[in-house]
Amino acid sequence: MYTDLIFDLYGTLVDIHTEESNLVWDKTALYFGYYGAPCTGAELHAAFDAAMAQREAQAGQSYECFPDIPFEQVMAQLLRDRGVEDAEALGVNAAQLFRIASTEYIRLYPYVKEALATLRCKGYRLWLLSNAQRVFTACELKHLELGEEFDGVYLSSDYGCRKPDVRFFRALLDEQRLDPAKCLMIGNDRETDIAGAMAAGLDTLYMHTNLTPKEQAPANPRKRGKHREFEGYDWKKLVKKF
Repeated sequence: MYTDLIFDLYGTLVDIHTEESNLVWDKTALYFGYYGAPCTGAELHAAFDAAMAQREAQAGQSYECFPDIPFEQVMAQLLRDRGVEDAEALGVNAAQLFRIASTEYIRLYPYVKEALATLRCKGYRLWLLSNAQRVFTACELKHLELGEEFDGVYLSSDYGCRKPDVRFFRALLDEQRLDPAKCLMIGNDRETDIAGAMAAGLDTLYMHTNLTPKEQAPANPRKRGKHREFEGYDWKKLVKKF
């Protein structure tokens, strides 16, 4: 029935824990100071939030818009505002430093690579559609040796919008000329992955994992039809259902 499987990343294929603590902001502020833009972590945090909010407000003018602003562009703006030269390159470095400092762990869920290989052998095309920042995620995919597993990788920061905005789904569908009726979206968030996919005309598979928002209901494995559900992240068990 399906020819194309579309995967969310974090909480679906990848288990990650990040903590954007005061210490992380302090370390990033220290980096700013190295390049002639001294500030405290609290000052940098406040300036970042204000700059991000301004950009999101400018981007989110349409009714159905969930804007996604590249993290490194905001870092570069803050450096540039403080008179730092080569702010664009340093903004990328600052963004990656921030991500590394805030990451407690990042790892694949068990059997993910084997599951993807099995699905590929069964003839499916595999796509990644993630609410993610390329400045972080491209490196994390390389670190996890996951990037080559997909026919295409779609990250929300490249498109200025994020799930559940149907425009992000349509970017993949239109660019790859995919038939929505033959696509299955697999994700761990009812409000972004599942609701957005349904609005775009896709069938869905909801996975209730350790990274699913706490307020969302557990999966109902007995549910059948176009919108199935699976409890947990046992990819060895799940792949047998395809």
